[in-house]
Amino acid sequence: MADNHEKDVDQLSGVETTGHEWNGIKELNNPLPLWWLYSFYACVIWALLYTVAYPAWPMISSATGGVLGYSSREAVMEDIAAAKAEQAVYVDKIAAADVTEISGDAELMQFSLAGGAAVFRTYCSQCHGSGAQGGVGYPNLNDDAWIWGGSVEAIHQTIAHGIRSSEDEDTRFSAMPAFGRDELLEAEEIAAVVEHVLSLSGQDHDVAMAEEGAVVFEDNCASCHMEDGTGNVDLGAPNLTDAIWLYGGDRDTIAYTVNNSRAGMMPAWLGRLSDAQVKQVALYVHSLGGGE
Repeated sequence: MADNHEKDVDQLSGVETTGHEWNGIKELNNPLPLWWLYSFYACVIWALLYTVAYPAWPMISSATGGVLGYSSREAVMEDIAAAKAEQAVYVDKIAAADVTEISGDAELMQFSLAGGAAVFRTYCSQCHGSGAQGGVGYPNLNDDAWIWGGSVEAIHQTIAHGIRSSEDEDTRFSAMPAFGRDELLEAEEIAAVVEHVLSLSGQDHDVAMAEEGAVVFEDNCASCHMEDGTGNVDLGAPNLTDAIWLYGGDRDTIAYTVNNSRAGMMPAWLGRLSDAQVKQVALYVHSLGGGE
């Protein structure tokens, strides 16, 4: 039986069409190049072989393991173990030395600063900021104002045992009375001592009230903050004479602090971190520029 179907050939290109036409535009029946087809088939075969050889197909609670037994998780763990083995010689030396000895060894110091920076970004930057600039209630670690002292030994002690940490009996601890909330001072006395504190830092203040507040300050505050208001790092009492304020130095904020006290807390990191890591981050913080 004869085929009465006539092939439609595009007059411009001379190529047979598929018979599909849209708005006068005909689809040419150009076959794919053989090299492209063979490459595609090769890729399909390669993909099938790959899914057999390596973990690929998801199951309900796991995945196919692959006949080669490869595990990316195990490969990563091996790389981590190898890196730790290479670092062990330095880590062991850091753990056995104190922070002053480490700072005198250029090689150990370089390793400590690199490791301390990594520890800081992981565990400390959430409160102190990625650049250690701090924030309201979180000290700036770049300046020269240290509530508990800025020597490398003091910084190490603070990091290791924390501030007001209930988990560590060696934690640093200071308690400022809530002079207003606990009715230790009258409202007029608090207002006067606030003016005196403003005068200590060179801010605008009521001179007459500040003179009255100086007496209140001497009787109730000088034992920790010293008579001149310069503070005492042994007691964790901040310097009130500079322009650096942990919670703010305006009149309202100072009044709130005197009335209600402050009690920020920092965890004790020794135990959460290894001894070597605590020393490394202490050296790193000390190196930021504000260390004593």
